[in-house]
Amino acid sequence: MEKVTRENYRLVLGLEIHLHLRTEKKMFCQCSADIWEKEPNSITCPVCLGLPGALPVPNKDAVKKTQILGLALGCTLNQNSKFDRKHYFYPDLPKGYQISQYKSPLCREGSIELNSGHVAEIERIHLEEDVAKSFHEKDRTLLDFNKSGVPLVEIVTKPIFSDVKEAVDFCKKVQQIVRFLDIGDVDMEKGQMRLEANISLRTLEMEKRGELFNYKVEVKNINSFKFMEKAVLAEIDRQLDIFEKGEIPIQENRGFNENTGKTVPQRTKEDAKDYRYFPEPDIPPMVFSDKYILDLKKSIPELPHQIKKRLVEEYKIKVSDAVTLVDTVDLNVVKKFEELAKSGFDPQKVASALINRKETRNMSEKEFKNFISENNTVMDENYLRDLIEKVVADNPKAVEDYKKGKENSLQFIFGQVVKSLGRKVDPSITIPLIKESIREKS
Repeated sequence: MEKVTRENYRLVLGLEIHLHLRTEKKMFCQCSADIWEKEPNSITCPVCLGLPGALPVPNKDAVKKTQILGLALGCTLNQNSKFDRKHYFYPDLPKGYQISQYKSPLCREGSIELNSGHVAEIERIHLEEDVAKSFHEKDRTLLDFNKSGVPLVEIVTKPIFSDVKEAVDFCKKVQQIVRFLDIGDVDMEKGQMRLEANISLRTLEMEKRGELFNYKVEVKNINSFKFMEKAVLAEIDRQLDIFEKGEIPIQENRGFNENTGKTVPQRTKEDAKDYRYFPEPDIPPMVFSDKYILDLKKSIPELPHQIKKRLVEEYKIKVSDAVTLVDTVDLNVVKKFEELAKSGFDPQKVASALINRKETRNMSEKEFKNFISENNTVMDENYLRDLIEKVVADNPKAVEDYKKGKENSLQFIFGQVVKSLGRKVDPSITIPLIKESIREKS
């Protein structure tokens, strides 16, 4: 039998991302949604406590913000949508069901283009109420119902990721868009954005045939991008060990132990039929007109990925610089870039200056002009990059030594650049370009 390794098995990964929306009130009641650092169980009412006879009333602001997010993620809005009851029994859900959405979510079929060029497909985006926060102690579990009822958006992707880094990229882009739209803080330390990964493996032969094993393991409540990557890789190793024994992993929910770096069992994972979904009888279906949806579409601003694409197409700057300006620097700097580029400055030189020299970001047009004329390293940016690529290619041993952690090798390469250039050059610009060139050749 062929040895079970990462090389002959492929990851099949789908994501569920849970996001808190920034709203004044909770999802189905009039309690404040500002729950952070408040005394436990101090922001509650009969509705969010699930007391008998309490009637839910949907938060229109939460509905609208979910739809705006859906449009930003390329989704189609359902003109007819409804809430459902999702039944399960856990201490954080005293009424025995969660008001969620199943058959008719607010948004369906969206996508995001990733940095790799691949497109991540979104299956649905729905709105629900969050549950209470559990505190597990040695011999008991404590519950804080302040979080119960906070508007919670769930983004569900199709099982399309075969690379965990692309999955992380997707999550980062979602976080960026939510903040860009100003509909949520998505602070992962506060639990305002939680990641869940549905993980399974299949053989190369199964991949060619489009087949899957009849299981998936959901690793729940991951609270950082770093931990998500670690959790997925740990779960891959665990499942490979099971396949090595000639067995197939069981379908279950697991958590990630940050201390051990391993996933741990929580409970058997339910299927949709186990939740006994049925329409929420206390909330009528929602109907949205063509005009309502059209007005929402008109309200969506130019999004980060659209800005990056436009900067490249309109100003002919490097893709990497457009990504850096939008994702790493600041959108105010993007505005500065466009102002200077439209004033007659070379767009590529402007981008290089704004990225590499922070002091240029607050310069007047006159000050920037003087800076450009005096700073040859900015004026000759393209030439400098080409020269660095040649020096890197001509010094493979120094490159390998640097990759092994020998920092002196980087200084050697910098010295070769200066020697080839025949004049002094700003190390704060040149060394990052050297590192970038080494990464591109790795």
